Amino acid sequence: MSKKRILIVGGVAGGATCATRIRRLCEHCEIVIFEMGSYVSFANCGLPYFIGDVIVEEDKLLVATPALFKNRFNIQVCTDSEVTSIDRENKTIVVNDLLSGKNRVEHYDSLVLSTGAAAVWPDIEGVDLPGIYALRTIPDSRKIRAALDNIKHAVVMGAGYLGLELAENLKKRDIEVTLLQSSNQLMPTLDKEMASYVEKHIKQHGITCRLNSKVTSFQQNSDQTLNLNLANDQAITADAVMISVGVKPRAQLAEQADLEIGEHGGVRVNDHMQTSDENIWAVGDMVEVRHVITGEWHLFPLAGPANRQGRLAAAHIVGHEFAGASADMRYRGVQGTSVCGLFGLTVATTGVNEKQLKKAGYTDYEKVYLHPSNHVGYYPGAKPIHMKLLYDSKSGKVLGAQALGEAGVARRIDVISSYIQMNATVYDLEEAELCYAPQFGATKDPVNLAGMLAANHLRDNHPLARWEELMESHVQVVDTKDQNDADQLLALILDDPYQQAQIVDVRTVAEYDNKHIPNAINVPLDSLRERLDELSREREVWVVCGVGQRAYTATRILQQNGFRVKNLSGGMQTYHSYLE
Repeated sequence: MSKKRILIVGGVAGGATCATRIRRLCEHCEIVIFEMGSYVSFANCGLPYFIGDVIVEEDKLLVATPALFKNRFNIQVCTDSEVTSIDRENKTIVVNDLLSGKNRVEHYDSLVLSTGAAAVWPDIEGVDLPGIYALRTIPDSRKIRAALDNIKHAVVMGAGYLGLELAENLKKRDIEVTLLQSSNQLMPTLDKEMASYVEKHIKQHGITCRLNSKVTSFQQNSDQTLNLNLANDQAITADAVMISVGVKPRAQLAEQADLEIGEHGGVRVNDHMQTSDENIWAVGDMVEVRHVITGEWHLFPLAGPANRQGRLAAAHIVGHEFAGASADMRYRGVQGTSVCGLFGLTVATTGVNEKQLKKAGYTDYEKVYLHPSNHVGYYPGAKPIHMKLLYDSKSGKVLGAQALGEAGVARRIDVISSYIQMNATVYDLEEAELCYAPQFGATKDPVNLAGMLAANHLRDNHPLARWEELMESHVQVVDTKDQNDADQLLALILDDPYQQAQIVDVRTVAEYDNKHIPNAINVPLDSLRERLDELSREREVWVVCGVGQRAYTATRILQQNGFRVKNLSGGMQTYHSYLE
């Protein structure tokens, strides 16, 4: 092992972590990193904030330099060095020095591929015009920063995490921003009704959102502005365009070496991060990994998984002699835990969303919505958290969670993420012992409440009605932008008493008068026991309130008085998220 030569292609998160972990496990092996760019390890997650001047100094983005790798870890780093081919039979690579143009051949005992991902450039006429950018590297960010003084209006194409962060930071630079998304929602990692909160929030901060908008061509005007021609025969004029429609694995080197490539274009690896060649490993954004919930292959271009993959690959490369028990570690897959901040709103997810469950053919699941505060209401500054929890309707296993709010969101999703990793159930969530003080939480933390709601459902104490059942086949209602039209259409749908349950709104009269579901009956909770005779026992009762708490109490009253009853989880707060 002391003579083993380990070559790593690509740095940043996966490759750099793998290199330093190998050195910690094996002091005497030779380690060389080849990086095509000029920076071996930089914080690409921080690039939007460099654009927005939140991070002012470019040097702050540099996680480690070649000098640090050499002096601290005795690792040689070759920047501006592109690996152009792999000879698996002879265990060599060809390296092109991009500064001199010369090629050289390097031998390896073990090879690690960490070539990352590249920004997707859509196949649109004019996409190569000046003023159209993609943000992936430090040089990309320099180009955008240099142009900011001449940008009054920018269009961001793509509403994933990077696109939204770019939109926020451009707005902070006093630039008018239009956000274009080809699908019918922002932030694809969320389900549509949860994404509606994000859309509403960024609109309140001056971002123009245009969903279902596809660009067909770009044209440059005489004043150097750009025209974006849309599929609906409309056009937008802007000074600059930021392309953020996704990334794709940089797997060309692996393809050239005839390594196994998956259906999503990423390199297939086993649970040791080993490719189809036993001497070659792959980590980071270029690999396909299995989702821990669905078992399906996915691309997950996230820094956290890349770091863990690099660390695990290192243990298997050096083997039992040096890594000890850690050489038995296996990659469990990913569960997609992620977080994003937008104008003070935190958006976080873990596990699967409902769209993924449906795509995977997973039918035995249920969901609850809740809207608790981040801490007790009597302590100043309490902020609501909008949460959606998905769980197996037979076993209670936690499948995924989504949450949004101004405070306390990431902590709750981190807790649920840990429970998912331990194959926990909603019964475990309701029993979770979490920190409590008035300024931090409540005696029933939002995590506990989510578990209690779901556990009560599985015990049949809290039967649930799905909002989709109320909106069944009502795509017009959900998608309409005219609230009056939506209400009128929904009223017509609910008008047939033999097709729909009776909707009972247990809020106060004032709340009901302010806004209610068409054709809902208002029976305030405090008078429900005295007015039971006003409700039909022939039809199922669906109960709704503001956020779900009063409706749950009403559900228990009605259940114990012989009614067939279900709760519309999350109350009117969730109702609005479906309509908006």
